[in-house]
Amino acid sequence: AWLLLVPCWWSQGLAEIHTGARQPSLWLLFLFLVGAFVMRGAGCVHNDIVDREFDASVARTRSRPIPSGQVSVRQALAFMALLLLIGLAVLVQLNWFTIVLGASSLLLVAVYPFAKRYTYWPQIVLGLTFKWGALVGWSAVTGSLAASPIVLYAGSVLWTIGYDTIYAHQDREDDLSLGLKSTALRLGRSTPRWVAGFYVGAVVLWALAAWLAGAGLIVLGGLAIVSLMLAWQVATLDIDDAAGCLRRFKANRDVGFVLFAAIVLEIMLR
Repeated sequence: AWLLLVPCWWSQGLAEIHTGARQPSLWLLFLFLVGAFVMRGAGCVHNDIVDREFDASVARTRSRPIPSGQVSVRQALAFMALLLLIGLAVLVQLNWFTIVLGASSLLLVAVYPFAKRYTYWPQIVLGLTFKWGALVGWSAVTGSLAASPIVLYAGSVLWTIGYDTIYAHQDREDDLSLGLKSTALRLGRSTPRWVAGFYVGAVVLWALAAWLAGAGLIVLGGLAIVSLMLAWQVATLDIDDAAGCLRRFKANRDVGFVLFAAIVLEIMLR
């Protein structure tokens, strides 16, 4: 959920820099926090319902509530409906443009679990789906979209493809045996080079988004630190070390918070 949340907070912060705010809106930060967690939860429930037969065949996922029999599909659907209602309650606190924009992401949420059945690039669909907040954060502040959030969104999608490719290497043998597809299987031993390319593209686009929003040296300094963090992931990546892949995947949460802290600091010191 944190990886879904931080682009939303980044976008909100860049919009507040763009509009000259003296401090971040705590109300919006709270709404996005709640919204990200409940919508991530709803997305996970939907994914687990769709993938329940596959999950039962994979050692890492067979203990999940649905394939293990702890929760029935009917119970999961009821819980997903509750989460969606909470998400709707959060969404209606925002302006009408953002309500429509946020609701439109449900189309991508519905499609994502099926992507790995048909393409070796399901991580693109994942990025498009779970980085939608990079658009919503800006529109919640301004009531519209602009070049900056669109560029931020594109960079965040590249970031997602990179870190989720690392994550997917944990399951590549299981995916192969089940006939599922992923960038881990498509890229294979060339994964580090591709991930490096995705991360470079992400940082360049984030820097452009910051510049378009009017951000200054503090945000650029945050991006410099983020670049080093991402470079560490690539330089030390061993795709055959499942535990190491998971650690590098989780390290992206810190990437998100470092850039968010830089954006907040710039708002407070402007």
